[in-house]
Amino acid sequence: MYISGSEEKGSEAAKTALVYLILSVFCALFGAVYELFSHEIYSFYMIYAFGFPLVGGALPYGILSAFHLRKSSSALARNLYHSGIAALTVGSIVRGILDIYGTTNSLSRYYWFFGIFAVAAGIVIGSIRSFLLKKT
Repeated sequence: MYISGSEEKGSEAAKTALVYLILSVFCALFGAVYELFSHEIYSFYMIYAFGFPLVGGALPYGILSAFHLRKSSSALARNLYHSGIAALTVGSIVRGILDIYGTTNSLSRYYWFFGIFAVAAGIVIGSIRSFLLKKT
């Protein structure tokens, strides 16, 4: 029996979309429970933290899975992209916590810098690799 090192691409994208969807639901529930006990002080960063894994993860991977599109990005591009989405999500939650507590922290902005950089770098590296593979 032959066992390949890689799975079928559509199935891999569907699993990734499902993981991101579960993370989105978790972030929405976490924000709701956290704000339930926040004495009616709300933060849009906490409320909408679920949007990063939903729009940045579940949506694109769901589209890849639905249309059976082949992902041709490298492991570096995927890891940078996933790390960027994670940094943006965690940064939004941290900023929401700080807003609810009524304090600020100058270091929280680095979540945004790294997240945007990592997502952009993942997209650029994946696009370049895809372009080079189509050329050959």
